[in-house]
Amino acid sequence: MTGDAGGRVSLAVLMDYDSTICLTAISDEIMKEDSVRPGWKEIDDAYVAGLMGSRENLELFMPLLPADPAPVLATADRQPHDPSFVPFVERARAAGVALEVVSDGFGFYVSRNLERLGVEGMPVATSRMTWPGGDHPRIEFPFGHPACHVCGTCKRERVRAYQARGHHVAFVGDGFTDRYAAAHADTIIAKDDLVGVCEAAGIDYVPWRTFADVHAWLDRALADPGALAPPRARPFICGPEAWGPGRTTPPAGSIVNGPPAAG
Repeated sequence: MTGDAGGRVSLAVLMDYDSTICLTAISDEIMKEDSVRPGWKEIDDAYVAGLMGSRENLELFMPLLPADPAPVLATADRQPHDPSFVPFVERARAAGVALEVVSDGFGFYVSRNLERLGVEGMPVATSRMTWPGGDHPRIEFPFGHPACHVCGTCKRERVRAYQARGHHVAFVGDGFTDRYAAAHADTIIAKDDLVGVCEAAGIDYVPWRTFADVHAWLDRALADPGALAPPRARPFICGPEAWGPGRTTPPAGSIVNGPPAAG
């Protein structure tokens, strides 16, 4: 779906992965395994409470994970995926919609699992996790913001990158890590904790439960592409523009800091 002289705008759909495309949060499932040393829940609770960002959260998990990647890979491999995701991808690709998976988890399993689903060549923005021989894994953040270190993957900047190319950006997500993407995207398709984040911040959203619902939304958008507003600049509510450079924790009082509201 590309821009044309009739004023229609191109469409990009960015999607979270854990508990969105995959039906579980794989990073959480990995941390629950017996091969992981205790302490992960306290770290995760501190993240949910807004006491650290996801980048610090993920880095603190690394020493708790086994040096042998086999059990971690096995856990990731057996997680179920939304069966309506692949038909959605096929429909979107046939219509020329730009697609990208944007994940703020461990990341190593995303492309691997998409290929097993038969989804080839999907752009993925996520962290890079590796196992040096005989040591605990290491994690890097190639899609992190260069000046703000709160998030491992800066979903805000992925939204803005597609908007800069002239795309109306729809973001599909479910949770706390999607809050900054939701504040900057043009259409937010939300479920679970992301609903509470949107409602607490006064952000309009389209509700969904499975990718069949996202597919139905896409069909409506394709039937009336003129209804998609052109991308527009939104106020910065995160990052160095709003908080200053070098932060690892969102400041107290920011509109999406702390646990998501019930919703």
